[in-house]
Parts: sequence; C-alpha cells; structure tokens
Amino acid sequence: MYGKCGSIDDSEQAFYEIPERNLVSWNAMIGSYAHQGLADMALSLFQDMLSWGEVVPNYVTLVCVLSACSRAGAVKMGMEIFKSMEERFRIQPGAEHYACIVDLLGRAGMVERAYEFIKEMPIHPTISIWGALLNACRVYKKPELGKIAANKLFELDPKDSGNHVLLSNLFASTGSWEEADLVRKEMKDVGIKKGAGCSWITVKNKVHIFQAKDTSHEMNSKIQEMLAKLGNDMKAAGYVPDIDFALFDLEEEEKMSEVGYHSEKIALAFGLIVIPPGVPIRITKNLRICGDCHSAFKFISGIVGREIIVRDNNRFHRFRDRQCSCRDYW
Repeated sequence: MYGKCGSIDDSEQAFYEIPERNLVSWNAMIGSYAHQGLADMALSLFQDMLSWGEVVPNYVTLVCVLSACSRAGAVKMGMEIFKSMEERFRIQPGAEHYACIVDLLGRAGMVERAYEFIKEMPIHPTISIWGALLNACRVYKKPELGKIAANKLFELDPKDSGNHVLLSNLFASTGSWEEADLVRKEMKDVGIKKGAGCSWITVKNKVHIFQAKDTSHEMNSKIQEMLAKLGNDMKAAGYVPDIDFALFDLEEEEKMSEVGYHSEKIALAFGLIVIPPGVPIRITKNLRICGDCHSAFKFISGIVGREIIVRDNNRFHRFRDRQCSCRDYW
C-alpha cells in the first residue's frame, strides 16, 4: 500500500518491522523499489532475499527484478537473470518477463535488438511486448520500426487510442506531420476517441483536476501568476523549454507557450499556492509525464526547495534538489 502511494520510507519501515517476512512481503518491497525508480535498492534487496535463503523467488519476483533492471539500464544483469531463470530458479519465462526484456533493451537504445528478440521469442508477442517496443521507438525516434509495432498493436487491440496517439506523436517528433495527421484522421474515421490528458492533486480531501491550458479553476488568476513566476525563475536558472514535446505543427514561439501549460505544470502551480511549505506536493497524471515537464520539475524542486512526487501511468518520479529518483532514465 505504501509503495503504491509513493511513500517509500513508510513502505521500508513496515517491511523491516515484519517479524517473519514471507515471499509476498519480499516481492512487495522489491516491486515498490522498482516502481519508484530505486532500481539499485530493488536489486540489492533481491540479493539479500537470496542470501537469506528461507524463501525461493517465484514468477512475480522475477518480474519485479527484471523491471528494476530495465529501469536501471542494467542490460547485462537483466539478460543474465533472464537466461538463468529456468536453470537457477526453475521458473519458465512468461509474457511479462519477455516484455521486461524488450523494455530493458528498448530503454537502453537497443531498439533493433529488441525487435530481433521479439522475433526469436517462443511465445506469441502480447500487447505489453509490442507496446514496450513502440515506446522505445518513440523515445529513440525510429518511425519505421514504430510502424511495425503499432500495426501489431492495432491488430491485438484496435480500440486502444493510446497506441494510435503514441504512433502519431512518434511521427510528429520526427517532423513527419502528414503521417501524424493521417494517424489522427484514421482514429477519427473508425470512431476511436483519445482520452483527455489530465493531472490531479488532492488538498484537504478534495481532488482538483486540471487539463492542458486549463483556466477553469476558481483560483485561476493566482495559478497563472505562479506559472509566470516559475517561468521567469526557471529561465534565470538556465531552463530552456523542450519544444519537441509540443506535438503540433506550430511555430517555435507557439511551441514554447504550448509546453508551458501542460496539466502537470498547472497542478504544480496550484499545489505550490495551497500546500504549506515542507509538505511534499503529490501529483497524479493519467498519461506519461512529458520530457519537458520532467526537466521543468527538476528545476522547480531546487528553486522552491520542495519535494515533488509525480505518479504518472508508468511509475513514480520523486523530484528533490533538481534531481529525480529515476536519474533521467525513464
């Protein structure tokens, strides 16, 4: 529970207070570390578990461990663990383990190798496996391979708008605006609607929800003032907006304005206004945090001296002193 809420310190305290730890508690703690981006701690705890010797890793344990390797960029270790699963742990690799390896290779920039790995798998590739490859293609701008992954996803899950949007964003990030527009048009033609991206923050048991460019909140004027102040402070500190994440065919000046009003930035501005100093600001986003917001939040955490925790649809990001727990590997 604490791990899923992003309270890793409380999670650790609960774990170490357990008088007799069983496999479930070990898995929960390893998984919590991996989900928080604390991959080194996840792998260290896994070694402690093996040294302790009273529990044997199971299917879930290896998913958590391989996920941690993926988030740490530990390609060699991840591949060694994967290859030793059957012989060392008597565990037959399943779809989740294969997806972790595709993600591991893809995150490390080894996108073509990830595709070759998929073609050599003894099981039929699942949605998560093709999804991991498509995401890697988006990060490393591999449109041709991205189209292959996307088409496989369209066959397996034709109504999922996320895959279409990811492919469109891949084309947009490489300047292929016509192809990006074509994907969006195809979505519209077959009746697939993109879910609205939003971020929310809870203050005194009330949830405040924001969308990009949102001006509907009752405190909008103060929020806009805070956004302007943060923008000036960040610029003075050397921050430059990453306009690659303004995925529209706009002029450069418009793109810089576009990324400045993403939903997570608006939620953060509101949080800085209403949440007392010293209290962490916790934001949840229904999509993956964009690279520009990730960079901006690092700057802001140092400027305002606050801890900012963002839970997106993939993992936690914990910003403190101009650094993120993911170490920019996400």
